[in-house]
Amino acid sequence: MDVVRWMGAVQAQDYYGAKWALALRMRSATDAGIEKAFNDGQIIRTHLLRPTWHFVAPEDIRWLLQLTGPRVNLKCGSAFRRFELDAAVFKKSHRALINVLKGGKHLARTELRAALDRAGVATGDNIRFQHILIRAELDGIICSGPRQGKQFTYALLDERVPRAKSLTRDEALVELTRRYFSSHGPANLQDFVWWSGLTTAEARSGIASLDSDLRKITVDEKTYYGPSAKIRAPRSDAPHPPKLLPAFDEYNVAYKDRGIVNELLPTWNALGPTVIVDGKVVGTWKASVNKSAVAIDVSSARALTKPETTAITAAAERYAAFLGISSHKVVTFSRTQ
Repeated sequence: MDVVRWMGAVQAQDYYGAKWALALRMRSATDAGIEKAFNDGQIIRTHLLRPTWHFVAPEDIRWLLQLTGPRVNLKCGSAFRRFELDAAVFKKSHRALINVLKGGKHLARTELRAALDRAGVATGDNIRFQHILIRAELDGIICSGPRQGKQFTYALLDERVPRAKSLTRDEALVELTRRYFSSHGPANLQDFVWWSGLTTAEARSGIASLDSDLRKITVDEKTYYGPSAKIRAPRSDAPHPPKLLPAFDEYNVAYKDRGIVNELLPTWNALGPTVIVDGKVVGTWKASVNKSAVAIDVSSARALTKPETTAITAAAERYAAFLGISSHKVVTFSRTQ
């Protein structure tokens, strides 16, 4: 899917919210359409960049894993040691996963857990089991398969995703740098370090390789990088209608310094579902959904004007349309105490 490819990767541990995040960046999209793209393998969900799930384009998954996987493994190292997961265990668990999934099978976690236990790999509690699967994702053994109802499945990466052109490490570093600043800029070095999971030296090297292709601006003695002149940027004076962002949306989570857009909410609240007006976080929102209706409660950290509440209501209607709900819609507003 083009939007995932453009972004490089999209944080997706909140699967339902991540689908809405994609839709917000598309001219027209529905939950059902994005769900189909996921089930068809046009979008892959796996661990990379940081120790959490991301959506990624199939043709990008291998070079992204090769570039960022070692750093994520390093960050997971303390958990691996705590659960006594070492190279010998992972060799055995990888082999068991390959054996049970080969032949194009797509299996849920309960089925994988049973297969690992049969192979003599103690899955233990849910956290230990999850780290076994995370390591298999990072090592390029497994990735997401199509959902079975509401259940997530796993598939063998080599069977789920066709081989694509490989990149050297230097090429991958330049490409990831280009994707980030083209889709997330303006952003600074530390923003890129946070988002990518790379070292500061690696991130600085990627920026240096693209120096002539990035726009640079300095604000408060910090250097920010943005899309090159070759990339058409939105007009700065264009209107910015309010948005209802999902939890962990790239607009908030992809930056080390979030103060530029959030001056009103505590950091953790600003990583949840947020209301954006004129590019700034002004509050949070919560939806209650059934088959025929959606009710959205907006809690604002400042007084909202009548035009703003009208525009936020329109944003809620877009969310309802995304879900395929055309009937009863209710939006209520309250102030944060």
